[in-house]
Amino acid sequence: MRLYDTAKQAIVSFEPGPRVLMYTCGITPYDATHIGHASTFITYDVLMRRLIDMGHEVRCVRNVTDVDDPLFAKARQLGVHYLDLAAGEEARFERDMTALNALPVYSTPRASSAISDIRGFIGMVLDRGFAYQAGGSVYFDVSKFPSFGSVSHYTRDQMIAFARERGGDVDNPAKRDPLDFVLWHPSAADEPSWEAMWGPGRPGWHIECSALALRELGETIDLHGGGSDLIFPHHECERAQSEAATGVPFVRHWMHVAMVFLDGHKMSKSLGNLVFVDALRREWDPRAIRLALIAHRYRHEWEWTSSDMPDALSRLSVWSESHGGRVDGGVIDDVRHRLDDDLDTPGALAVIDRAASNGFDVMDAARLLGVELVSAS
Repeated sequence: MRLYDTAKQAIVSFEPGPRVLMYTCGITPYDATHIGHASTFITYDVLMRRLIDMGHEVRCVRNVTDVDDPLFAKARQLGVHYLDLAAGEEARFERDMTALNALPVYSTPRASSAISDIRGFIGMVLDRGFAYQAGGSVYFDVSKFPSFGSVSHYTRDQMIAFARERGGDVDNPAKRDPLDFVLWHPSAADEPSWEAMWGPGRPGWHIECSALALRELGETIDLHGGGSDLIFPHHECERAQSEAATGVPFVRHWMHVAMVFLDGHKMSKSLGNLVFVDALRREWDPRAIRLALIAHRYRHEWEWTSSDMPDALSRLSVWSESHGGRVDGGVIDDVRHRLDDDLDTPGALAVIDRAASNGFDVMDAARLLGVELVSAS
C-alpha cells in the first residue's frame, strides 16, 4: 500500500506491522455530522477495511473533544450543561456512522476522561524544558523545538495567519512568541475547571489528543489522520508537544482528508453552508450516501452538488442488480489494487462499475468498500 504522507509531501509506502496503531481526530460534539465530517471518517473506514482485508489488526482511536471552546459556547447559547449537549450530539454522530456502515473503532475516548493524563503530560513537557508558565497559563515554547513546522511545511507568516484564524491567540502579550500555544489555562466562570499544580483551569485543545494517543496507543503510532484543516495548528502542535514529552517520534505517517465545499465555500458551521447526514438519511439510502462520499479522491477538495445523491443511487441500483451474476475473482483484486494506490476510491468504483455493467456479481468487491448490496434477512 502507498499513501500520501503530509509531512513527507510524497506518496510513500505504508508498511505497518501486524497491528496497526491509528489515531483519527474525532468530533467536537456541539452539532450534527455534516458531509465534510462524514467524508473524513468514511475515508479512514475504507482504509481500515483494506488493512483488515490485508490481514492486519487495526486499533483505531477516534477521540471526542468534549472540552473545547465551541462546545462551551454552544452550551452557553442553548442554556444547557456542556456534557449533556456533548452526549446528545455524540449519540447522533454514532447513529450516522452506523447508518453509513462504518466499522466500530477500537476506542472513542473523551477528552474529559483524560484530565489526569493531561496534567501528567504537561508535567513531562515542563520538566524537559519545552514549556513555561505565564499569566496563569502554561505555554509550549516553539523556540525550543527547531523542527516546528515540519508537518505542515508552512512559512512562519502562514503559521501565524492560520493560528490567528483558528483560535491560536497569537496577540497574547503573555506569550514569548506568537506561535507558542497553550497547554493549560484558566477557565471562564461558567466553564469546567480542574485543579493543577500550576493553577486551576482546563487543558488547551492540542494537548488533549496527545495525551489520549499516548494513553490509548503508546508513544509512537503508525498513522495519524484528520481533516486537512487540522494540519495546522492542531497536528503541528500535537507532534511538537508529544515528541517533547517522550523524546521519540510521535507519528510514522500523517494522512489528511481534503475539505468538502458547498456553494463555493468550505462547509463550516460558522458559514452555515452545511448538508447534514441525518437529514440526508431521511431521504436517501445510506449506502448511496456512502457511495457519494467515496466517489471523490480523499486528498482533493470537492464540491457537493445536487447531482451527487441521484448519481450515487443510480450506481447502487446497477451494482445491486448484478447480484447473482457471473463470478469474476479478478474484480476484487482490481479494487484492492486501486485502494493500494493512495486509496483511489474513484478508481475502485470505476472497476466495479465496469464489472457490474458486464454482468459480473460485484457483491464482494462492494463489501470491501463498505457497501452491502444484499440486506440481511
